[in-house]
Amino acid sequence: MSDLAASPIGAHVPVAGGLATRGLAYAADISAETVQVFVSNPRGWATTPGNPDEDAKLRERTDLPVYVHANYLINLGSPEDALAERSTASLEHALRRGADIGAGGVVVHTGSAVRGSREEGLERMRARLLPLLERLGEDVPPVLLEPMAGQGQVLCATVDDLADYLAALGWHPRAGVCLDTAHAFAAGHDVSTPAGMRTMLDRFGEVVGAQRLRLIHANDSKEPCASNKDRHENIGAGHIGSAPFGALFDHPVSAGVPVVCETPGPVKPHAADVATLKGVREATAG
Repeated sequence: MSDLAASPIGAHVPVAGGLATRGLAYAADISAETVQVFVSNPRGWATTPGNPDEDAKLRERTDLPVYVHANYLINLGSPEDALAERSTASLEHALRRGADIGAGGVVVHTGSAVRGSREEGLERMRARLLPLLERLGEDVPPVLLEPMAGQGQVLCATVDDLADYLAALGWHPRAGVCLDTAHAFAAGHDVSTPAGMRTMLDRFGEVVGAQRLRLIHANDSKEPCASNKDRHENIGAGHIGSAPFGALFDHPVSAGVPVVCETPGPVKPHAADVATLKGVREATAG
């Protein structure tokens, strides 16, 4: 039996109708212990100031850790200055809104060089993200860098890529990590067995450090290992399966880290995924 802390398990929840009003009701319906939300349109640049009453209700739920996922369009490694400016402004908005709702972190995709070398893309990312981290400091939640599936000219997909990415940021203390199991699988980490999941987490501990891991996206994959395709599947219905997720709950790198599903919904499949992961967690603890 593991003596490590238990990871809270939940899902990304819809918030149309109010961050707290809709999001918390949905969380209750799927028996979530933690949630992730959008604070603006994830596929557009428009931002909103939020509703103070809704924000307060989320802040009051100290029993339910909340995380924000930033806009999908953000690319801090872009060679296009206009896109980079929008990306920086959008991430700042997400961070400030994260502070408003008491979020534990703001997840952002690690971006792409689009063209040219990865090193050039990393340098552009550093020039944009580092000043933001320095300027906002502890007034906002930490940025949680999410490696991608390895498609195109992405700056970060594997665990070793993460080490390079964080090194480009000087291992800034406000830069944490969100690991997505489907992305890791697509990028070439074969996490379809408990041993494979442990191998990936061992490597994370070696080159990144357990203290950087703040959130896990627990997703199965519609595509095979090393496909470089980001297609999520419900837990146990894809190429990863449910058993390997047990390694997340008892490995010293990931034990106690909140786990959020971003699997196909709505309520019934999300509730089933949360229940499946809770069952795996209990079996691991027992």
